[in-house]
Amino acid sequence: MNVETAATQLEALGNATRLRIYRALVRAGEEGLAVGHLQDRIGIAASTLSHHLHRLISTGLVTQQRQATTLICRANYSAMNGLLGFLADECCADAGVRPRNDAA
Repeated sequence: MNVETAATQLEALGNATRLRIYRALVRAGEEGLAVGHLQDRIGIAASTLSHHLHRLISTGLVTQQRQATTLICRANYSAMNGLLGFLADECCADAGVRPRNDAA
């Protein structure tokens, strides 16, 4: 994952409503949630939900699939794991490394 993708995904999750939506989808598991059920669970207007879902979908964090007349939303666990890995991959990589003193 590159820095730009990570920044875009983190920016999308930086909104409290989108974070609540995303957490609900992560909790739902691979089955996901129908948009109506997600709306009931979060307690927001359909137009507001649609706006926030669009942002999460455009960043790759959420997918949608139509099943007959029902729209199912799912957390994209691969994208989530990629973002978490990006954040953790270099954890403590520079621990113990002293900055160079170029003033000498």
